Amino acid sequence: MPEPTKKDETETENAPPPPEQKTPQEGGTEKGKVWSIGDGAPEETEKRDDSQRSTLFIEKPQSGSVSVGGNITFIAKVEAKDLLRKPNVKWFKGKWMDLASKAGKHLQLKESFERHTKIHTFEMHIIQAKENYAGNYRCEVSYKDKFDSCSFDLEVTESSQAAPSIDIRSAFKRREVKQQEEEPEVDVWELLKNANPSEYEKIAFQYGITDLRGMLKRLKRMRREVKKSAAFAKGLDPAYQVDKGGKVRFMVELADPTVELKWYKNGQEIRPSAKYIFEHKGNQRILFINNCTMTDDARYYVTAGDEKCSTELFVRDPPILVTKGLEDTNTYVGERVELSCEVSEDDANVKWFKNGVELTNEPKSRYRIKVEGKKHTLIIEEAAKNDSATYSVMTTGGQSEAKLSVDLRPLKISLALEDQTVRLGQEIHLKCEISENVEGKWYKNGQLVEASDRVKLYHKGRIHRFIIASAAVDDEGEYMFVPDAYNINIPCKVHVVDPPKLHLDGLGEDNTVTVVAGSKLRLEIPITGEPTPKVMWSRGDKWLTDSGRIRAETYPDSSCLVIDAAEREDSGPFRITLKNEAGEDTALINIKVVDVPDPPQAPNVTEVGEDWCVMTWEPPANDGGSPILGYFIERKKKQSSRWMRLNFELCKETTFEPKKMIEGVAYEVRVFAVNAIGISKPSMPSKSFVPLAVTSPPTLLAVDGVTDTSVTMKWRPPDHIGAAGLDGYVVEYCFEGTDEWIVANPELTDKTKFTINGLPTGSKILVRVKAVNAAGESEPRYHPQPILVKEVVEPPKIRLPRHLKQTYTRRVGETVNLVIPFQGRPRAKVSWQKNGSPIDKNQINIRNTENDTIIFIRKAERSHSGEYDMKVEVENLEDKATIDIQIVDRPGPPEIVTIEDVWGENVNLSWKPPKDDGNAAITGYTIQKADKKSMEWFTVMEHYHRTSATINELVIGNEYYFRIFAENMCGLSEDATMTKESALIAKDGKVYKYPVYDDFDFSERPLFTQPLINTYAVAGYNATLNCSVRGNPKPKITWLKNKVIIMNDPRYRMFSNQGVCTLEIRKPSPYDGGTYTCRAVNELGEAEVDCKLEVKGGLSFFRLLMDGVPPHIIDSYMREVQADKTEGK
Repeated sequence: MPEPTKKDETETENAPPPPEQKTPQEGGTEKGKVWSIGDGAPEETEKRDDSQRSTLFIEKPQSGSVSVGGNITFIAKVEAKDLLRKPNVKWFKGKWMDLASKAGKHLQLKESFERHTKIHTFEMHIIQAKENYAGNYRCEVSYKDKFDSCSFDLEVTESSQAAPSIDIRSAFKRREVKQQEEEPEVDVWELLKNANPSEYEKIAFQYGITDLRGMLKRLKRMRREVKKSAAFAKGLDPAYQVDKGGKVRFMVELADPTVELKWYKNGQEIRPSAKYIFEHKGNQRILFINNCTMTDDARYYVTAGDEKCSTELFVRDPPILVTKGLEDTNTYVGERVELSCEVSEDDANVKWFKNGVELTNEPKSRYRIKVEGKKHTLIIEEAAKNDSATYSVMTTGGQSEAKLSVDLRPLKISLALEDQTVRLGQEIHLKCEISENVEGKWYKNGQLVEASDRVKLYHKGRIHRFIIASAAVDDEGEYMFVPDAYNINIPCKVHVVDPPKLHLDGLGEDNTVTVVAGSKLRLEIPITGEPTPKVMWSRGDKWLTDSGRIRAETYPDSSCLVIDAAEREDSGPFRITLKNEAGEDTALINIKVVDVPDPPQAPNVTEVGEDWCVMTWEPPANDGGSPILGYFIERKKKQSSRWMRLNFELCKETTFEPKKMIEGVAYEVRVFAVNAIGISKPSMPSKSFVPLAVTSPPTLLAVDGVTDTSVTMKWRPPDHIGAAGLDGYVVEYCFEGTDEWIVANPELTDKTKFTINGLPTGSKILVRVKAVNAAGESEPRYHPQPILVKEVVEPPKIRLPRHLKQTYTRRVGETVNLVIPFQGRPRAKVSWQKNGSPIDKNQINIRNTENDTIIFIRKAERSHSGEYDMKVEVENLEDKATIDIQIVDRPGPPEIVTIEDVWGENVNLSWKPPKDDGNAAITGYTIQKADKKSMEWFTVMEHYHRTSATINELVIGNEYYFRIFAENMCGLSEDATMTKESALIAKDGKVYKYPVYDDFDFSERPLFTQPLINTYAVAGYNATLNCSVRGNPKPKITWLKNKVIIMNDPRYRMFSNQGVCTLEIRKPSPYDGGTYTCRAVNELGEAEVDCKLEVKGGLSFFRLLMDGVPPHIIDSYMREVQADKTEGK
């Protein structure tokens, strides 16, 4: 028996490959060291059903060869045009080994994507190829329900310059069972130590290891770090192996030969015997174990003193040999196949492989393994095409292989498919018959056809049928039936014919197509017909070609009419005609070229208002082929170039009223026409026009006078005239009971008074007045009541203005111009007197009219002062009024000025009032001083009221003169009266004796210095009554109305400031009219002053004027009324 071997330390440099790596002589059916799991023959790969595969590759990897140690790259390309995401790609060796898990130093998988071409590129790089890399490979690509695969071969050739390859058989150190020759044994222990744990079971089967679990436990203990021993110069090897019945030798070398040595097996000491033999050689101690059995498979150790050294012994069964190998077999699909071999022992453990892949005896497997003693049989009940492969059987001591070839029986076509021509909508029925009852697939134009609701596929025995109930154009093509597993096909052609047809559903009514002028028309008409019909376009008698501005373009399923830059002249009918062998179809297509409309004519302005106008225009002559939808209007100032749009919504009519224009400014307007295509060019501008407004009606129309044959009317101008101004008035009248208005003045009158003559006495007429300007006549102002044409006596009444009811004061040299209105009919007579004597008309001018009288003095003199009496007489009736006119002038200087006394820095002066007071009360005096040396005058007092005064704060040592001016309402006197003597202010040291004066008594009873005056007030507007009073002590003021004291009435407010007393009546009514009294009372007495208050309310200007209300009060009242109306709006 061969001796057990131990692992040599030099073997680490040339370590054997993993157990799955086999020598080429062993068939190359084991797994590679890094990623090669098994070599599969090309015919072994199971093909997917063609119905599940579609063409995805645009470039497939090709078979190639490489030298040992060389590099090679395989490339596959997939087009991503119709893929939404990246497809899945896998690389396999043989049938089932996925190479993605083996990527590393010798294998690299790469992928890239080219965006411009939309192509995915997948690459497999093999680096430093080895002999066991050779074999069949497969690349698979899948995307959703699409799948494609490609197989290719790699051939690895031995390079002449390469280092000699490892002798795998010697590395494994076991005998080749087939050749039944002795070969060096394999160190199983070393194989396990270097192998992957997943390979332990396989190694145990190959080398006859039964206690794999115990072996692995010992392997774990063995891997522990061994400490360096002082007792043993050389210890036991970690493990030993020996065949069953063989002999093993354990040897240790001691550092001290005198140390006692003991051997142990599984903890029990070993005693010398025939089985266990001890031997001593110098420092070496040797243990022989003879005739090893499975019980000797254990852990052994030796002790030397306190130290020990251990090892493991592995005993293996003898290998099982294949005594009768497998034989190559040929058979047909569907036949029963049996592959048999015989081994050296009964019921031995035998493994079956197909192309290097182990076969299992599972219930669902189509392979069944039968064992009868030493005979082992692999049974395939119904052989299939993909069962063709290399089958092998393996034992612990040998293996055998054979090839199984499964072929198809020859197939005969009993009934071939026939070519058919069918009309659209008819049934397509294809039928064939073959000699074998096998399934098959139908193809159309090379694409697999699946059964569906429309396509029916039938198979009964050897007959196959293909039926489409209603043929469509797409059903035309080349059909083919391919029996499964046979490289044969049965073809035929189906020709579907269909009469040509134009599909005009997308066109409008009457097949009319509208195109905008200037744009490109590309009218695509879908067409059908099988075979593809010939298309012809014509316009009138002219056929269209495929070039030019108007051309026809034809495509397999449509025809296009193309018009570049369409023009209005292109409108009209175009004919399209289709022809094929099945028939003909034709249609007329109306092309309508539409454009924006022509611009309208210049608009006309027919009417003009204050800020508006009315304009009209005619529709454009050409609407551009599309109905006019409306108009846009623009305007601009004549002197401007900026147009402004007036409407943002289309105006549907041909008239428009622009508004919000500026009165008096010239404007122009223009119009745009709009249709569905767009907006036309603008029309020519209209003639310029100026918005003008008629005035408001005249106001205050009243009767000024009536005679037996005439009526005189008067009025006031309109409240609003506007930019057009006022040209005049038209007076019209009509007799009561008629509607015929008669123009009284054929020519306009610019006066606000007009007399209608030639009227019959006793008739009644209605009168109206219109204001006229460039914009036309205003609304008429009617007199509210009919006017009787008959002279009426009106008592005279003087309307004395308010300011003339008190003294009328003017300065000398000023102009006096007084207008006193009165009333009285007919022919009132006016007379004047001054101080009871007739007025000298050479000095005073008097002018009388029918309604007023005017007294005029061009340059007033003091002699014109006095009381003027006015009298108005109408027949036996009269009315009188008195006007007090006071002409005032500056006063003369005071009379003698005397220095009464001088003391300290003070001088006391006294003087007499001037003889001439200027016809007005003296209101004060102005005192000035002058130093005798310079004689420059300085004012020391102004508006001084007394006739004596004391001048203070004079400079001591100076000598002064004094002068005094008198003052009234007209100012200071022209001259001043100066003291005849000077006053010397004595220096210090001079004793001055102050005079003794009695205290002045300022007590005074109340005295009204300014009385109350009669007053007119307007109802609703505050009125005030004013007077001034003096008195010492200060008097108490009380107001009375009609002799009744006014107390706690909120409608009255009373003020008193510096002697001026004011009573304010808040918004008086006619009820507030009456006599008002102001009473002042102190301990020395009392004083009273009263006046009358008349309240006018709700009356017109004329009525107030006739009632004698002063014009300035009437104007103020009218303005406030108008302001209230404006605020109310």
